[in-house]
Amino acid sequence: MNGIDDTPASTRAGSAASQTVKAQLGLRELILGGELAPGERISELGVVERLGVSRTPVRAALMRLQEEGLLEPIPSGGYAVRSFSESEIRDSIELRGTLEGLAARLAAERGITHSMFRDLHDCIDEIDELLVGELSEETFSRYVEANGRFHRLLAAASDSEVVARQIEKIATLPFASASAFVVVQSLDPRARETLIVAQAQHRAVLEAIGSREGARAEALMREHSHIAHQNLKRVLDNQRAMTKLIGGNLIRRNPR
Repeated sequence: MNGIDDTPASTRAGSAASQTVKAQLGLRELILGGELAPGERISELGVVERLGVSRTPVRAALMRLQEEGLLEPIPSGGYAVRSFSESEIRDSIELRGTLEGLAARLAAERGITHSMFRDLHDCIDEIDELLVGELSEETFSRYVEANGRFHRLLAAASDSEVVARQIEKIATLPFASASAFVVVQSLDPRARETLIVAQAQHRAVLEAIGSREGARAEALMREHSHIAHQNLKRVLDNQRAMTKLIGGNLIRRNPR
């Protein structure tokens, strides 16, 4: 043993990214499950012990969840869990669907480069391969990465910095990122069916873009956001089943 790490740099980088996604999914699960209450301060060390990952990926995951709007920084340092109303989340999801629909329409109408089309196609092919095997923790980590990459590429394919920038901003609203509800899917016995439907929509959108069918591409992408609405309903149903303490809910019910 010479004490030198012979692991390829690409492998180490992939492992670090996987650990960050694992921490991100684990934190989302704690938040969605109500184990981390609204306003509760997040202890970095506590998360490390709870999820069994090192501090570096936990720190990265906390930053990502802040960017998604699930956590908020506190003056004394660190993060706390945010609380949202159901209408805020629904509006955020709807807005993302509207903007991504616009991005898909612009991509179809303006046309995209061969390399961009190939990159989008490669993302879809990678997700297809992931859905063939068991939906393990590693599979979901890779799914999150591939799914996020597809949505980022779609925004870039619009050939509009304005649209791409607004989609990036939308991802900071509560539960509006492309993979915000993926932990709900991972815990649901119907997960594979849900992901297969989402994947079919990905492929249909890309086909519409390739055929220069702008209206169809837009409609398909807006329909794609409805899966997030369905997942929100599951979260709310789970909350009602788990607790009768309204004040303990992460997602507040809308006032009547």
